[in-house]
Amino acid sequence: MKSIFVSGYKNFELGIFKRDAPEATFIKEAIKRRLLGFIDEGLEWVIISGQMGVELWAGEVVAELKKEEYALKLAVITPFLNQESNWNEGNTLWYSEIVSSADYVAAVTKREYENPRQFQLKDQFILDHTDGTLLVYDTEREGAPKFFYEKAKDYAENGDYTIFLVDFYELQEVVESLNSDF
Repeated sequence: MKSIFVSGYKNFELGIFKRDAPEATFIKEAIKRRLLGFIDEGLEWVIISGQMGVELWAGEVVAELKKEEYALKLAVITPFLNQESNWNEGNTLWYSEIVSSADYVAAVTKREYENPRQFQLKDQFILDHTDGTLLVYDTEREGAPKFFYEKAKDYAENGDYTIFLVDFYELQEVVESLNSDF
C-alpha cells in the first residue's frame, strides 16, 4: 500500500474542543502506531481532506514522523477551495499549519463551496486515488464518518481497496498503554 486516506470523527463529535486536548494525544498515538506499521510495509503518502478533528491530527502526526526522518508525504485534497473560510480563527490557524507542512495541496473542485455534491466528488476522488483508508470510527457510534465508511465499503467490495478502522476499543488500549508508562 503506497497511499492511504486518513479520516474520522470531527473533534466536536468526540466532545473535544481544543486541538491540543489530552484526548487528542491518544487519537494521535493510535494514528501514529497504525501509520508506522504501514510505513514498514511501504506506505509513502498520507492523504487527508483537511477536516477538523481526526484529519488535522493525522496531519500533525505525519509532520512529526517527517521530523523523525520517516520518508512519508502528506497530501491535503479538499472538496472545494477555501473550505476553512467560515471557521473560527483558531481552527483556521490549525488548518493553515497543516496545509503549510503538506507536500501536495489541491481541491477536487476548483471553486468555492456550491453544494453537497462537492463532498461526494471528493470522496470518489479519494477512493479512486488511494490504496486504502484508515478511519477513526466506531460502527457502534455513528457520526460524520459513516457516509464515507459506507461508500468505502461498497467500493472495497468491487475492487482492491482496504479499510482499517480504529474503534473505541483500540483507543482505550492506547489510553491504557500510555497511562501504564507513567
